[in-house]
Amino acid sequence: MTTTASRGSPGILASLKPYLEPAPIGALLLGISSGFPYAMIGATLTTRLAQDGIDKRSVTAFSLAFLVYNLKFLWAPVVDRARLPLLGRYGQRRSWLWLAALAVAASVVFLGVVSPQASLETVALAAVLVGVAGATFDIVIDAYRIEILQPRQLGVGSGMSQYGWRIGSVSAGAIALLVAASSGWALAYTLCAFLVLPAVFVGFWLGEPARHRDPIPVKGLGVALSSAVGPLAEFFRRSGAWLVLLFVLIHKIGDTLANLTVRLLLQDLHFSNEEIATYDVGFGFVAYLIGIFIGGMLYVRLGMKRAVLLSLVLMAVSNLSFAVLAHMGHNNDMLAFTIGFENIASGIGGVVVVAYLSALCNLSYTASQYALLSAAASVVGRLVTGTTAGGLIQSMGYVDFYLMTTIVALPGVALFAWMMHRGLVDRAIAEVDVRASA
Repeated sequence: MTTTASRGSPGILASLKPYLEPAPIGALLLGISSGFPYAMIGATLTTRLAQDGIDKRSVTAFSLAFLVYNLKFLWAPVVDRARLPLLGRYGQRRSWLWLAALAVAASVVFLGVVSPQASLETVALAAVLVGVAGATFDIVIDAYRIEILQPRQLGVGSGMSQYGWRIGSVSAGAIALLVAASSGWALAYTLCAFLVLPAVFVGFWLGEPARHRDPIPVKGLGVALSSAVGPLAEFFRRSGAWLVLLFVLIHKIGDTLANLTVRLLLQDLHFSNEEIATYDVGFGFVAYLIGIFIGGMLYVRLGMKRAVLLSLVLMAVSNLSFAVLAHMGHNNDMLAFTIGFENIASGIGGVVVVAYLSALCNLSYTASQYALLSAAASVVGRLVTGTTAGGLIQSMGYVDFYLMTTIVALPGVALFAWMMHRGLVDRAIAEVDVRASA
């Protein structure tokens, strides 16, 4: 027995060691700060508006604030190239990291103090400001994360980043719900604003990323054009790049539609704030962590391509559980299963898909290219949610709506399987060292 235990211990320690290295821990902390602004204009704002009696069409229209995240590639080249005054002496990535953190904190506090009942338009403006600041924060956080990770750490780092994102999102959601119940939304949002601090700390701790590569300098009239077009031109020169972009555009439509409307379903099924906090926030958090752990194992055991394909299938099928919950009504056991299944599938997908998108980035244009890819990943689903989801739910009912979200997820699965078969997944990866480690 002693011999067996002693043999097993090194294996356990060896499997944990990659997660305890500075760069993956930094990715965890960066993820915490990245996740909370999303929650402020996502489920938390949806619950707040629904409780204030705002109609469904208006509530789902607020998801258009997320479209700012999908436009972030437009100003990501500025984050790659523009040197900030004063702060710029601390490095390109760190200076933008700290500036964006300040903008996020200020905009979140502003969103908390405005009242939906007094002026829905002002709330919309505040939500857009949080979206702009949060998207800029994401641009620099994603670039910083990719550049501090070695190629061998992409899977582990992506998993740790997803752990952090979920911790930040769940913490913000829980704080907002619990504090708002006793002290109001203004204090709740103000307390959440302090979640920018983990990313600020990482900038001081890990310094400017060692793998950061400045873009090749361009002089004269071509500077502005090169800054905007260069990262995109480099990406689209790769074999199969247009198909890769098409996959990125369509693979999360069903998942995004389901996730951005789930709080409306829970409200209409008369789940209380306590039940939502327990299951959607608390239980969902644990399930997501399990999914991330499974995703990391699948990434190592199956390799990146097969792990991505499996995650796409699971995310598509998980939407069926929402349809079953809508059919059954207020049922805590079914709610637990639905939230558990969806979050495990999302956790797996979060690790392997983020690792794939990270591997697609050229280190000379990390911020620009990851901004393009991550923005494209959910733009269609968010656009459909913000413009038609509320109307579709009212006309189709929740059951048919969630069945529809399952069907629209299938083309992304089929396209990635075909790309694997044709070798396009490997050929589109930018860096040779990443391709070798994948």
